[in-house]
Amino acid sequence: MALPSILQVSTADERGGAESVARNLFREYRLRGHRSQMAVGFKQGSDPDIFVVPNDEVRGGWERFWMSQSSLLENLEVVGAKRAARLVRLAGQPTKVIDEWMGIEDFNFAGTRRILDLAGHPDIVHCHNLHGGYFDLRALQWLSAERPVVITMHDAWLLSGHCVHSLSCERWETGCGSCPDLTLYPAVRRDATAHNWQRKRRIYSGSRLHVATPCQWLMDKVQRSVLALGAVATRVIPHGVDLTHFKATPRPLVRRQLGIPEDAEVRVFAANRIRQNIWKDYGTMRTAVEMVSTAASNRRIVFVALGDVGEPERIGTAEVRFVPYEKDPAAVARYYSAADLYIHAARVDTFPNVILEALACGAPVVGTAVGGIPEQIKGLASIGGRIHPLNTHCADKATGMLVPPGEPEAMAHAIVSLLRDATLRQQLSANAIADAHQRFDLQRQVNDYLQWYGEILADRGSRPSRT
Repeated sequence: MALPSILQVSTADERGGAESVARNLFREYRLRGHRSQMAVGFKQGSDPDIFVVPNDEVRGGWERFWMSQSSLLENLEVVGAKRAARLVRLAGQPTKVIDEWMGIEDFNFAGTRRILDLAGHPDIVHCHNLHGGYFDLRALQWLSAERPVVITMHDAWLLSGHCVHSLSCERWETGCGSCPDLTLYPAVRRDATAHNWQRKRRIYSGSRLHVATPCQWLMDKVQRSVLALGAVATRVIPHGVDLTHFKATPRPLVRRQLGIPEDAEVRVFAANRIRQNIWKDYGTMRTAVEMVSTAASNRRIVFVALGDVGEPERIGTAEVRFVPYEKDPAAVARYYSAADLYIHAARVDTFPNVILEALACGAPVVGTAVGGIPEQIKGLASIGGRIHPLNTHCADKATGMLVPPGEPEAMAHAIVSLLRDATLRQQLSANAIADAHQRFDLQRQVNDYLQWYGEILADRGSRPSRT
């Protein structure tokens, strides 16, 4: 029996988070002999099996002309050039510009209809993030009639009238409208969220979608959402990381390579543009760092912030180093291996890869108990000034500590508690490596998806064809 051919659909080929999940699956399928391809909105690499959704190519001559003039104006350093560019863009894309002004989500990406032809009509289409300005969501009805469509959700955009995470708002369950924050990514100009939600409802009700999430937290939201109308099957498949890259390396060695003092207490935290990222909580992190430096003023403490650019800072007696975004996984893994702890403060997060990477490298994690993070960390908790297991089952298998969101005191106490207990840190480190190998291996994730593809194709083959 021939191996199924598989097309991944993703925002880009070389970014972090969701893009890396799609890229890893694409590469692993190819290594296993599948015809594996990727369709992306934005391509940065040169892999011949990755192609761009041809939205620019399908534009008419009129639209191409005015869009080229708009681009020229946007690049001019002249007063009024930006405004002129918007007016010129209106001439080339009147519907698109008016929709944007009204707050209607942009689905006008005609190149979406060509991805099956360009991929040679694959057996399975596996979609990842479909926001980001490249994919026509209305095409899901056509696409899922032509081929089985799997969607791996990395956030909750498909469920809402505009945002990828709604924080405390629950209006996505009942139809959105009266949006409390239009600036949440992807931001919209005006409140058309009820219209956007209803449009998604119509799309899903005419689609056949196989929906995967990396954690039960997000799956619970799916099952309460409008997306459930089109979900013919669902499955929780946790992400995995490449354990050939993310593995423990002797700490003295990597600290020498990175120029980190061997006698320092090292804490690492990671996120793209940490200080500006609305989903991460840099304020809580920074306050916790200050508290830790006060409580452990006799120790040399280094905090390393991966994914941001800036001059080193002093916060109390602690040093904070900023390290720009790094694409090389082996280089990132060195920082995790150099760390005594990995710290992750977030307002909301689905199933961050960085936590899995840190665990695989033997760094115990102190993280906020939001989103899917409690499903990643087998956690201890700080209660009444003492450390306790969250339940009896994880007492001897803990891999880190969970703290409430937005509470720097709790985060600082957890960090200091582990700072002072080397034996506990070593036990958590060993547990983290073992747990990563058992639950978060990329090969396990690949096997889970391939098995599901087989079941989907078998089921599709057994159903009568539709006229």
